[in-house]
Amino acid sequence: MPRVILCVLDSFGIGGAPDAAQFGDEGANTLGHIAAACAQGLGDKEGVRKGPLQLPNMDMLGLGQAAMGASGELPKGLSGEHRAGVWAHASEVSKGKDTPSGHWEIAGVPAVFDWGYFPETIPTFPKELTDEFVKRAKLPGILGDKHASGTVVIAELGEESIKTGMPICYTSADSVFQIAAHEQHFGLDRLYDICEIAFDLVKPYNIGRVIARPFVGETANTFERTGNRRDLSVLPPEPTLLDRAKDNGRQVFAIGKISDIYAAQGVTHKIKANGNMNLFDATLDTLEMARDGDLIFTNFVDFDMHYGHRRDVPGYAAALEQFDQRLPEMIAKMEHDDLLVLTADHGCDPTWQGNDHTREQVPVLLFSPSLTKGSKGSRSTFADIGETVAAWLHLPAGPHGKAFL
Repeated sequence: MPRVILCVLDSFGIGGAPDAAQFGDEGANTLGHIAAACAQGLGDKEGVRKGPLQLPNMDMLGLGQAAMGASGELPKGLSGEHRAGVWAHASEVSKGKDTPSGHWEIAGVPAVFDWGYFPETIPTFPKELTDEFVKRAKLPGILGDKHASGTVVIAELGEESIKTGMPICYTSADSVFQIAAHEQHFGLDRLYDICEIAFDLVKPYNIGRVIARPFVGETANTFERTGNRRDLSVLPPEPTLLDRAKDNGRQVFAIGKISDIYAAQGVTHKIKANGNMNLFDATLDTLEMARDGDLIFTNFVDFDMHYGHRRDVPGYAAALEQFDQRLPEMIAKMEHDDLLVLTADHGCDPTWQGNDHTREQVPVLLFSPSLTKGSKGSRSTFADIGETVAAWLHLPAGPHGKAFL
């Protein structure tokens, strides 16, 4: 019986979402704009990378063709020479361009309801919410209370947070309430505890996630977020691919933040790792222990968190090239009927205005030693990905999406 390795390159959009204009993202193209910048020398950074974007392994699996199908243009530096596997490009039908919506839809369950969001005002949180949070969490108050980039707001307010004992609370264009606090001075367990309180309080506002953002360091110049992030997420509205796999006796290995995104539903093994290459190593290690019929599901968060939101073109390009260089290691460990799926949950164009996600189509690259080369063109929902995985693993079909292999 086959296994599936499902890898989400968080935010690796390829442009061309049919409804991008509704999100203010018409023309956004994460891959295309990174490739163009690299071709112009704007992706060069001393000691990091230099020259045109080089992704030969994903290009071989059809990345160039998928990008051309989505946006109408072959990204600079890619040949478009498809030599193995099956490629497609997929559009999202969920109403948001956030992490849970994209991931749930990948797993066969589109989020077709409206999330709650906090306004772009200062303060951003309703007074009654803040007052009750401060009361229940026994806090002297909160800092931030606005839309912000996590790394920027920690540099801005981290020293004051240490001095006053007030956590930094902020949000973004996503449906999220984020809380940053120092691991030692405030306490990691205490941070997790107040996030649980906040998660309970934001439910009436239909907020999708509360995220603990611990950091270390003593000054603005030395603060760093740690790998002890924790996401508290609402439950998917229906059983997902993960639930179907678990209910049919399969092991579901959730690597990185996957378990948090699905509120641990359908997960049999939660595996933590911090950083794309450590996540890659954890995926390889898991392949050694996975049995026939199992699902390995990894989110590679650095593309989004470290480079997309920070609008760091050289960093994003270097991370893509590093991931691409290691793909042969994963392919070498695959059995004859294993299936590798490379996709994304949304875009986060590092050349775009602001620091929000971008509404884009995503690549769907599938490889198996047993799979004949081909293409499946445009997919109208990410749910087709989950249904294709379900069919490959001989699991029951879900109500959304269609298998295409």
